[in-house]
Amino acid sequence: MTPSSSDIGSRRLDLAGTRDFAVAGAGPARREALATFNRQWLAEVWRTAIGGVRPEGVALAAVGSLGRADAGPLSDYDLVLLHSDRSLPTKEITALAERIWYPIWDAGVRLDHSVRTVTQCRQVAAEDLTAAVGLLDLAPIAGDAELVAAARSTVAHDWRGNARKRLPQLVEALSSRHARQGDLAQSIEPELKEAHGGLRDMTVLRALAEAWLADRPHGGVDAAHALLLDVRDAVHVVTGRGRDRLGREDHDAVAALLGHPDGDELLTAVSGAGRTIAYALDGTVRRAGQSQRARTLRVGPRRPQMTPLGHGLFSSDGEVVLGTPRLAESDEGMAMRAGVVAARAGLPISPTTLENLAAGARPIPTPWPEPFRDLLGDLLASGPGLVTVWEGLDQVGLVEQWLPEWTAVRSRPQRSAVHRHTVDRHLVETVVRAAGLVRRTSRPDLLLASALLHDIGKVRGSHDHSVTGADIARTVVARWGFPDRDVDTLTTLVREHLTLIELATRRDHQDPATVDAAVEAVGGNREVFEILLALTEADASAAGPMAWTDWRATLLEQLAVAVRARLDAPRPAARPVAGAATESTWAAPTLDPAIVESVRAGQPVVTVVSGGGSHRLDIVDQDRVGLFADTAGLLAAEGHTVRTAILRTVDGVAIDEWHVESPSGAVPDPERIVRGLARLARGDRGPLQTLDRRRAHLPRPSATSGIGSPGQARALVVPGASAEATVLEVRAQDRPGLLHELGAALAGAGVSVRSAHIATYAGQTLDTFYLTGADGMPLPPAKVAQAVSIVIDTCDGVNPS
Repeated sequence: MTPSSSDIGSRRLDLAGTRDFAVAGAGPARREALATFNRQWLAEVWRTAIGGVRPEGVALAAVGSLGRADAGPLSDYDLVLLHSDRSLPTKEITALAERIWYPIWDAGVRLDHSVRTVTQCRQVAAEDLTAAVGLLDLAPIAGDAELVAAARSTVAHDWRGNARKRLPQLVEALSSRHARQGDLAQSIEPELKEAHGGLRDMTVLRALAEAWLADRPHGGVDAAHALLLDVRDAVHVVTGRGRDRLGREDHDAVAALLGHPDGDELLTAVSGAGRTIAYALDGTVRRAGQSQRARTLRVGPRRPQMTPLGHGLFSSDGEVVLGTPRLAESDEGMAMRAGVVAARAGLPISPTTLENLAAGARPIPTPWPEPFRDLLGDLLASGPGLVTVWEGLDQVGLVEQWLPEWTAVRSRPQRSAVHRHTVDRHLVETVVRAAGLVRRTSRPDLLLASALLHDIGKVRGSHDHSVTGADIARTVVARWGFPDRDVDTLTTLVREHLTLIELATRRDHQDPATVDAAVEAVGGNREVFEILLALTEADASAAGPMAWTDWRATLLEQLAVAVRARLDAPRPAARPVAGAATESTWAAPTLDPAIVESVRAGQPVVTVVSGGGSHRLDIVDQDRVGLFADTAGLLAAEGHTVRTAILRTVDGVAIDEWHVESPSGAVPDPERIVRGLARLARGDRGPLQTLDRRRAHLPRPSATSGIGSPGQARALVVPGASAEATVLEVRAQDRPGLLHELGAALAGAGVSVRSAHIATYAGQTLDTFYLTGADGMPLPPAKVAQAVSIVIDTCDGVNPS
């Protein structure tokens, strides 16, 4: 009886489960056993289907992972029933196919199938690029093996003969697929098959070699391929499904199965494998293009076209090459010099040249002589071309020679929603962004070095990467030969690289305590502050669009203005005695008497200043309980997202500054806001009806804990953040109108919101509120506890009693 029962998938999983995934070499042995099982079962299906008759000129063949014998436990079957033109009548071929396909379907195996002659295989391969690449792996399962060999050799012959035409198509298809699926090495949930650096790219590498256009790399590439196959197999076992995506929820289980300490170590290995394959593919595609151009242009012997770039380096066929390999040994700085030349030219360094540079590299004396440090600075300042060049230098181990600490962050994942790259790639991207900001500071070398090292502390076991990174950076830059003063500055820059953006987005820049914190971070040094400011922008913009927006840039600039004013101010003759009362430097703004008269007559004044995608609203109105809540609700009802609110009161007049973004692109209408505020002041809630309707259809927030849930909202008091208000940080699930609800709940308890700083990432709020009592002073302890309780209950959707 044909073993086609519905538990074939379970049997394949059982077979995979009998092999220890964490044992070295277990993967190939496991896949070999699976391949043997698949072929034996399909051969039995074949024997049952033919019923003891041996038809001539008919064969069952496999393509894809089944044909390559590297299928996973639950991989699809991709089968071709081959027949010659003179084998069996069409009806009998169709009947035979059904007798093969149905038992496979009944067994619960996903099947891609076709029935073709050798001629039809050639036709399909000529018309469909994907089919052509797949048919290069055609392998016999049962029946006439010579027919399968004929089909495969014919398709391969056509592939080589049409390489000139097919290569541009292949390159275009690669670009399109990679654009859709992304870069495997930079993904938290990598697509193991289709992404750039995935398993399908290994198939393309073999296809390019089959076309005789370029040989493909081996060694490290084959090891990377085996690792991705092991991960794919583990995903099948863990999920019980034939998936190719390593989902976030499966990280820990797959890591445990493969013997990794945790999901981050697994992702680091996967990212490294994807980078190796992607780099090999990109280089092989360039080799293939060079070979194709050589075939096209050859009229007799072809001499390579060499364009001199200086320092014994040349541009040739879209790559940078050494004029002679001896230069790699005779010039100690040639590796860095080649990197500078290549990055400035926007060209990759050829693999052969990289190998020669790595082989000829010698240890740099410690501390580094100044010429080497200058070369490193030139390399870091080379611009966008650095990304590709640095990857090549890293692939051959040169980066590790210059910076041994790089290995700890190489390919290390970042789970923060704001980051789009691994730690090492983010560092390089930050350097590129910083290179565009060097004119803002008198020490571009310190800016670029700090950009390269600012996240070097994101290593396994680190609790505060800024502190850890500062210690590592001190060791590194001392080795690089920076003077002691510069070592101290670079250490400060790495330790404080998050300080300014956190102060700008979570604190009130007009509060003296906020400015004090920024000044203290840079030791009162204006030059260090300007470097840190540029580093902050480079870091945030390199992280991704969620980390660098118009409103964040605006807040950072506002903080910068306040800090510069403090740093440039004349120093007092004597410092005040600790603990003595000091006059607040928080100057009250002055108002035009006409504006004050309008406001006292019940007519608010609203001014809108737009810049990019953000808008600043200056709102002057009569101060009253609930004004903050009403304004927040009105802006939410109008479709605007509040980013910052700074509130002041002078002689009963509220002078409020709001920064908003408009997802729809609409510019706030000051007249509509004036009318809305006036109606709300009279007790008319009509302007908030749109918000109320939207809120009525939202699911209630959940404070439950567990996988996938952020848990209960948090409200934390920040001691010492301000001498003139109680500062409360709020972390909760965002929803439309939340700011309005918080303002209303606090107003109901007699708590005033003096200013608010709003940020939202991945659906979570990161808000900071400056709160005062009715007397305008910080809240007493009992009131603080009440405010915390109110905020948590409101965020979690609980009606405070």
